[in-house]
Amino acid sequence: MKKNEDALCTSFSDKLQRGELFDANCPSRDVLKRLTSRWSLLILVALQHDTLRFSELRRKIGGISERMLSQTLRLMEEDGFVERIAYDVIPPHVDYRLSPIGHQVREQVTGLADWIESNLQQIMEHRRQFASEAGTTD
Repeated sequence: MKKNEDALCTSFSDKLQRGELFDANCPSRDVLKRLTSRWSLLILVALQHDTLRFSELRRKIGGISERMLSQTLRLMEEDGFVERIAYDVIPPHVDYRLSPIGHQVREQVTGLADWIESNLQQIMEHRRQFASEAGTTD
């Protein structure tokens, strides 16, 4: 009977609050998609120790367009990972920094980034081998 009670207590709204990544309709998938984009990950790492202006952030990341940086920052602000600090001065001055939840997720992302950097040579070798094998089988 306890098992049935547990099943009944897990309502759809409970699942949505907890997050069900394998459920195509779960909002946690949208958060995952936004958070794991190339630019979001780089922004999290770039802001880990600094509060930066838009142009400083763009220079630090490298290769990101103004439009993409602006769009990604807006989504990260909407999700609560980044705080936008606007100063009432002329010309306008805006800084960006990680929010408390942004620092939490940055800790998770930094582990992934460190792992990638530590294993990059091995990954690149696998790519070369794959390309070489794929070229000979066609």
